[in-house]
Amino acid sequence: MLQKIRDHLHGVIGYSILGAISLVFVAWGAYGIVDVGIGQSAFAAKVDGEKIPLETARQAWLDQQAQAARAFGGEIPQDQRAQLQQSVLEGLIRRAMIDNRVHELGYRVTDQQLKDAIQAEPAFQVDGKYSATVAKARLAQVGLTVAGFEADLRSSLTRQQLQRAIGISGFVTPKEFTRIVALEDEQREAGWALFSAADFAPASIEEAAVRAYYDANKQSYMTTESVRLAFGELRLDQVAAQVTVVDDDLRALYAENRDRYAEPERRQARHILVADEKTAREVLAQLAAGKDFAALAKEFSKDTVSADKGGDLGFATRSTFVAPFADAVFSMKVGETRGPVKTQYGYHVIQLEAIEPGKAKSFEEARPELEAQYRRDQAADRFGDAQEQLQTRLEQPGVTLEALAKEFNLATGVVESFERGKGGGVLGASPALEDVVFGDTVLNQGRVGGPVALGEDRLVVVKVLEHRKPVARPLAQVQEAIVATMKREQGLATAKAAAEAALKRLQAGENFATALAGRKVEGPRYIARTDPSVPSEIRARVFSLPRPAAKPLFEAVSIGEGTAVVELLKVRVDPVPLTAEARQERMGQLVSQLGTADILAYIEEARRRASVTVNPKAFE
Repeated sequence: MLQKIRDHLHGVIGYSILGAISLVFVAWGAYGIVDVGIGQSAFAAKVDGEKIPLETARQAWLDQQAQAARAFGGEIPQDQRAQLQQSVLEGLIRRAMIDNRVHELGYRVTDQQLKDAIQAEPAFQVDGKYSATVAKARLAQVGLTVAGFEADLRSSLTRQQLQRAIGISGFVTPKEFTRIVALEDEQREAGWALFSAADFAPASIEEAAVRAYYDANKQSYMTTESVRLAFGELRLDQVAAQVTVVDDDLRALYAENRDRYAEPERRQARHILVADEKTAREVLAQLAAGKDFAALAKEFSKDTVSADKGGDLGFATRSTFVAPFADAVFSMKVGETRGPVKTQYGYHVIQLEAIEPGKAKSFEEARPELEAQYRRDQAADRFGDAQEQLQTRLEQPGVTLEALAKEFNLATGVVESFERGKGGGVLGASPALEDVVFGDTVLNQGRVGGPVALGEDRLVVVKVLEHRKPVARPLAQVQEAIVATMKREQGLATAKAAAEAALKRLQAGENFATALAGRKVEGPRYIARTDPSVPSEIRARVFSLPRPAAKPLFEAVSIGEGTAVVELLKVRVDPVPLTAEARQERMGQLVSQLGTADILAYIEEARRRASVTVNPKAFE
C-alpha cells in the first residue's frame, strides 16, 4: 500500500518513513518449499503459518509489471517474467516474515505514535499544519482509504523499531577501528595509459556489413510503442469553481480561525547594543544627563545596521525579537528608557518610540481569504470523493469514457500519440499514467483505465483508441547510427587487443614508457581509494591487486570507451592522525555500516529459518 503511494503519487507525497521498509525486500532469493498440491484459490504463500492471499500477490505483480515492461522496452521476456514474479513474491514473504517477528518480539506502535507520524507528513499539511481534508484527498488520489493507510503505516513503523534495535547494537573495537582506517586511507603508487576506442576505430564501414548488422539487430532499431489515447480530466480548480459558498459556513470558519485574521501589536523601539554591563550603565548615565539617544547609538552601538539609523529598529511584532528583549519592549511605555537588558548578543539600552495596537480583520475584510480557503477545502474534499467514486465506477462492467465524462463533468480530449517511456501531449510523461495506459486492462481488454493523479490538482481516466506496436525502422533512417555503433565496437575490440599486446610486453620485462609509446601515460603517482581524479575502474583494480614485491604489477582494465593498462609500483600505509572530532565521525560511519550489515544478516538468517510454502500457480 505504501509502495502504491510512492508509485502513483510520486512528487505529491514525499513519504519520508517509507525508507525503512525497503530493507525487507533486499537480497531476494529462490528460497522456500514448493508444494505443487496447493489449490490455486488458496493462497500465494504461507509464512510460519500466516497466509499471503493470492489477491495480494497478484496486485503486487500488477503494480510492478508495467514498470518492468518499460525497462525491457515492451514485452517482458518469458524467462525474465517468471524470475520477476518470484522476486515480487519473495518480497511479500520477507515482509510477512518480519511482521511475524516484530509481533512475537513485542514491538508495538501506539495510537499516539501513529497519529504523530501521520500529522508530521508534509504532504498532509497546509501552511505547516496537518489537514485531515488534505490527507483524505491525497490518499483518495491513489485509491487508498484512511483505515487501510493507517494499518500499513503502523506495520511499517513497527518494522522500523526492530530495524533501529538491531542497528544501534553494532560497535567497533579500538583495534578494529585502527585497522579499518589504515585500510581505507591506504595509498598506492600507480601509473596508467588509455587505449581509446576512438583512436582505433575504422575510418569507414562497408555497406554490406551495415546491412548484415541491421538484419541481425533489428530489435535495437524499433519504433517506440505508442497509442492514440482518449482521456477525461478533472481539475481541482474546476471543482472549486463549482463550490457554492454558504455565508454561514464562512462565518463559522472565521470564528474557528479568528487568530489567523488578527494583526498583532507592533512597537517601534531604538536600542544601543554594547558588549558589557558597565558600558551599558555608562550609556544610561549619559542619557540621564540629557545626551541624544540617536547620537549615542551611532557612537556606542555594536549593531551597525541600526546604529546608522540612531538605533531605530522600526515597527516590529513581539516574535521579531529574542525573548528578554521582547519582554522589555512589550512592557514599556512610550518614551520610556530601560536597560541594561541582557541577551545572547550583549547588553541593550532600549527606548520605546511608539505603539501600534493590534487589530483583527473584520469578517468582511477577511472574506476574500475565507472564501478562497473555503473553496479550497471543499474542493479538496470533493476531489478526493470524486476519485473514489470514479474508481468504483471503473470497476463496474461496461462503463464508457463518455458516460464517465457526463456523470463527473470531465473535460475530454485526445492525445494523438502517447509513447511508452515518453508520454505525450497535454498528459505529459507520468510513469503512473504510462503504467495504466500500457497495462493489460486498458491496452488489451479495451477498458477505461484510471483514475490517475497527475500532480495534486489533476486526475484523468483514459481509453486507448489505437495501439501502434513497435516495428523496425527502415535501414535508411538508422544507417548513420549503425555505422557509429559499428565503428565504436570495432574500435573497442582493436583497442583492447592493442592494450593486451602491450601488457604482454610489459610482463616480459619491457619498460612501461616504451611498451606504451604513442599513448598518454598518467603518473605514476600515489592515489587514494576515493581519488575522484582517477577513473573508478582503475582505482578498483589498483586496490584489488596484491602488494607488489620486487617488480611492479601490470593489469589491463576495461574503462568506458577503451582499455587501460595499469602499473602498480608501491603501497603506502601511513594514515593521517585524526582529530578527536574526525575520529568520532569516522567511528559513527563505521558503526552505521556495521548496523546496516547486521540488519541484512538478521533478515537473511530469519528467512533461512522461516517455514515457507509457495504456491507455484500464484500468478496464473
